[in-house]
Amino acid sequence: MTEDALAKTLEADVGLDATVASSASGPHAAPSSPSSPTGATLAATTRPSVLPRAGSTAGDAPTERYAKKRVLGAGGMGEVVLAEDRDIGRDVALKYLTASHDASAVARFVDEVRIVGSLEHPNIVPIHDVGRDESDRYYFVMKHVEGETLESIIEKLAAGDPAHHERYTFTARAEIFIALLHALQFAHAHGYVHRDIKPANVMVGRFGEVVLMDWGVAKRCKGPEETGGALEDDASKPVHERLFTTRRGAIVGTPAYMSPEQSRGEIEAIDERSDIYCACVLFYELLTLRHYLGERESVAAMLRAIQSEVPRMPFNEKTGPGQSPTPAEYLHFVHRGLHKEPAERFQNVGQMIDQLQRAIDGRVKVECPVTFTKRSAREIGRFVDRHPLLSMRLFFGGLFLFVALVVWSIVTAVRLHG
Repeated sequence: MTEDALAKTLEADVGLDATVASSASGPHAAPSSPSSPTGATLAATTRPSVLPRAGSTAGDAPTERYAKKRVLGAGGMGEVVLAEDRDIGRDVALKYLTASHDASAVARFVDEVRIVGSLEHPNIVPIHDVGRDESDRYYFVMKHVEGETLESIIEKLAAGDPAHHERYTFTARAEIFIALLHALQFAHAHGYVHRDIKPANVMVGRFGEVVLMDWGVAKRCKGPEETGGALEDDASKPVHERLFTTRRGAIVGTPAYMSPEQSRGEIEAIDERSDIYCACVLFYELLTLRHYLGERESVAAMLRAIQSEVPRMPFNEKTGPGQSPTPAEYLHFVHRGLHKEPAERFQNVGQMIDQLQRAIDGRVKVECPVTFTKRSAREIGRFVDRHPLLSMRLFFGGLFLFVALVVWSIVTAVRLHG
């Protein structure tokens, strides 16, 4: 996707000049400016409302369709703004490209628009519109999910918030993760990998809806890609900003949530299993309320740990206030997804969904004494459900034999020591 593709889309939607639409000649062509040889400019365009507002008359000038309310978030390449769609009467989120005069940034923005637009799924945020504002900034309009990010949920769980612990039990967290996996499964089926799966990019709505956001660095599976320069690590910036925000350079993604192959910059090796690794990093954090590699102070240290350090699974440990130890079956699940070698991980998201759903249903995969006990208890319960009368007879028969054995032991002991 290139800047001219976006310009053509905008021309059709909001009336850009036709000469502007053809001014870019490739993915690295710079946008036209007033000083360009052709003199062509990208005229600032607003999106007027179409439907009349209450109390307006036929002669009134149209108002701006999207009335901005507040900034929801901002990054190096763009910002997301909450706005009211005055025509439809609903809140929407506008994602602006702040680096509108960077040809590679525009090309990436076009990719995000087209990728998300082609992935119509309940767990992927939909795009409604695309345009340019009065400041020459490209933007697209997407659904506003009223809720909180997984990052916020994890922070509150880690702080011991009782209401969040009551709502987000281990089972509820596994169900949230399964919803995320459904979004990935759909994207993978269409040939795309997300590459930036992290708690900040997952929204949980007020009614439990789960939406995977921010497809700005998504790409075709194992497809080639032009990369930027070396990934810089500015020590003057806070550690969280350096390790937990999306980066674009020789490697692409968020350092703390990269797969080993992603951290090495092996672009063409990145496939569905890379997303699987990143997703399991998120799931580990959602379960244990801490990052799987602990505290790292630099990007280099984090990347080294991703490539070589085997994460420790906290079996039988309380990892946060207000919660019991993480269920063993979930830790075994995460351990498999965090293998350094892609061939040792789950090979597709469907396998993950199946195993996790089986665990939620009680059909735990036996991998240790704890999971053996859980599976045995479940199978005994199923036997009782299928054969209630026989189970009752076996129970009381066994109880009678136990009591008889105890009485016999007591009588025998009394006689011996008479």
